[in-house]
Amino acid sequence: MAVSSGADAEHHGHAQYEHLGKRAADKFDPAAPPPFKIADIRAAIPPHCWVKDPLRSLSYVAWDVFVVAALLAAAAFFDSWIFWPIYWAAQGTMFWALFVLGHDCGHGSFSDNTTLNNVVGHVLHSSILVPYHGWRISHRTHHQNHGHVENDESWVPLTENLYKQLDFSTKFLRYKIPFPMFAYPLYLWYRSPGKSGSHFNPYSSLFKPNERDLVITSTICWAAMVACLLYASTIVGPTMLFKLYGVPYLIFVVWLDTVTYLHHHGYDKKLPWYRSKEWSYLRGGLTTVDQDYGIFNKIHHDIGTHVVHHLFPQIPHYHLVEATREAKRVLGNYYREPRKSGAVPFHLVPTLLKSLSRDHYVSDNGDIVYYQTDGELFSSKEI
Repeated sequence: MAVSSGADAEHHGHAQYEHLGKRAADKFDPAAPPPFKIADIRAAIPPHCWVKDPLRSLSYVAWDVFVVAALLAAAAFFDSWIFWPIYWAAQGTMFWALFVLGHDCGHGSFSDNTTLNNVVGHVLHSSILVPYHGWRISHRTHHQNHGHVENDESWVPLTENLYKQLDFSTKFLRYKIPFPMFAYPLYLWYRSPGKSGSHFNPYSSLFKPNERDLVITSTICWAAMVACLLYASTIVGPTMLFKLYGVPYLIFVVWLDTVTYLHHHGYDKKLPWYRSKEWSYLRGGLTTVDQDYGIFNKIHHDIGTHVVHHLFPQIPHYHLVEATREAKRVLGNYYREPRKSGAVPFHLVPTLLKSLSRDHYVSDNGDIVYYQTDGELFSSKEI
């Protein structure tokens, strides 16, 4: 009986501790300046997490390319409507995995060899119609300005004034599922509303004069891939090419838009965006969100461990989980533990829908702002 009472007391103590922890988290202000510096986070991450192993990185490329080739061969062999949906889902996911490895090349976390990074990055990204240097440079801008209302680059919020200038069809396409999840190709050509330029144009405002030759190189590689696809269509036919490449490409785009959106939106409580003196690299990075993708975590190379990646993009993807585990000791409540996923991350669907229905624009004024909702675009029932 005494043992039982002790166990009950211990259980009650744990429950009380968890309750107090939840209350503290409820009172936590994510916009408050953190009591630590980025150097404190860096010091908490083990030294070996910063080491880039080019052979290990290449092994991931070899495996992903093998899987892509095997899926292609299987689809061509079976050519059955029973197998096609399986192929599309699997191959689209593998295209996304290739993108993540090319993304690592762009960050320099693939290896310390710039030439190796650029060669592998061009092969991987061009194969899925992404201009390597064009996107690499704009993505670098995103990392350097994450959480800044005006200067961020990826899924940057619209100001209220700009939002109200958009016509209804533009708002509808930007916020009504499934249209926002197919935005990436348009973003490459036109960027986001309120921003001008193209990832293919070396004279775009995205790039510095000394980067123009790099952009030209990537645009040529992209065009070469388009030419290869057009030639392939003369051999296998446009319909078969669409089934082999077109549908997986669209699924890859959905993966990319969904994942990148959820890493900056969709947390239960609204997170701040900054301007002017309130913004800093650290505070902006702390507004990013980790997500759990179930069985896809390893397939797409742990891109869900996004907070530490945003703060330290030089860390190879195969060290991100360990680095995050150690960094959490410093981050405290500034790290938002992702909701655990089942095998398939169905739990993220309502999160995505909820965010798109409420996170529409931010105020034109103020150095710390939060998303506001357009009540005319979404009914209160939907919100």
